[in-house]
Amino acid sequence: MADPRGQLPEEVLALIFRHLSLRDRAAAAGVCRAWAAAATYSIVWRDTNVSCDCEGEGMLPPSLSACLDHIHNLRLEFEPSREPSRRTATKLLTALAGRAQGLRGLRLECHGEKPLFDAGSDILDAVQAVCKAARALRHLDLRRLPFTLDDALVLQVARGCPELCSLFLDNCTLVGSVGPDSVLELLAACPRVRILGLHLASLSRATLEELAAPDRAPFALLALRCACPEDARAPALPDEAWAAMRRRHPGLAVELELEPTLSADTVRRVLQPSVPVAALRLNLSGDSVGPVRFAAHHYATSLRVLEVRAAASAELNAALEELATRCAGLREVHCFCVVRPAVLGAFRAHCPRLRSYTLKLTREPHPWRPTLVA
Repeated sequence: MADPRGQLPEEVLALIFRHLSLRDRAAAAGVCRAWAAAATYSIVWRDTNVSCDCEGEGMLPPSLSACLDHIHNLRLEFEPSREPSRRTATKLLTALAGRAQGLRGLRLECHGEKPLFDAGSDILDAVQAVCKAARALRHLDLRRLPFTLDDALVLQVARGCPELCSLFLDNCTLVGSVGPDSVLELLAACPRVRILGLHLASLSRATLEELAAPDRAPFALLALRCACPEDARAPALPDEAWAAMRRRHPGLAVELELEPTLSADTVRRVLQPSVPVAALRLNLSGDSVGPVRFAAHHYATSLRVLEVRAAASAELNAALEELATRCAGLREVHCFCVVRPAVLGAFRAHCPRLRSYTLKLTREPHPWRPTLVA
């Protein structure tokens, strides 16, 4: 019931305040007692998105600091090359570490350029502090951090977050410093993990065998990024290990992202027939036709998303047409080179579940926008 004096109920105010930035929440809390009370409702803070480029220092006054207790899921954006943005992010993470008992999800996203030779120790130290305190943390997403992630971080997550369900470490970095042994220790300490994002060098046969163990919880998604020199030197994972994973977890989906640093031999080692590849993103400096043909023959029942960045050629057009006829379950296809009309026609004719595609028949200014299928 509405307040007879024209004041909205605190419950309604709380629903409005949850969409405000931290700075605006603080401003709203200073209007009157009713607004101050509404600003502290747990629903305002449960799912919080913070952009440190928009917030200023002192964005969270002491009167609202206790509200950090109510945050269940935090998505934090900042720009590492801008000192105010970075300092704000570090301070917020540090404050959260002292009140992280109820935190369930943490996602960090960086924008802009990373300063040269920047190790990101301030941010990574703050993340470790949060993981040390957040015993209830279930989801940690560091894919958009441009810093080198290492064993120390993974082991801290293993020690501090026993309820963990998903962890993404497959970020854009020039060096892969998370070893397979750390991942094994994480899986032993966090038996509920069912979603994992890694660099290829962090994965081993022993990891696959651990995930395929009979007492392991159902595993849903393995996202693998193959981009840094350590990934290119990683030993091949035998096809029989992937086959065992597939038998143990029939619903498993694997996402593969292959970058230009990989040689043709490495690509052949990665693309094993029994891998249940649901998403394949090819950004290779060498042959892309072979991997597309391989996907058409071996991933026909599992492939849902294909992305190809390559030079246009008649061979690539032919490979894409073949893939279209074999992969009826495809939902998205994005090819960032000009293709012939027959390629577009093949996907439209043979992929009834197609939701969006980037298949340009003529060269257009970038960025190329996908076409949505009604």
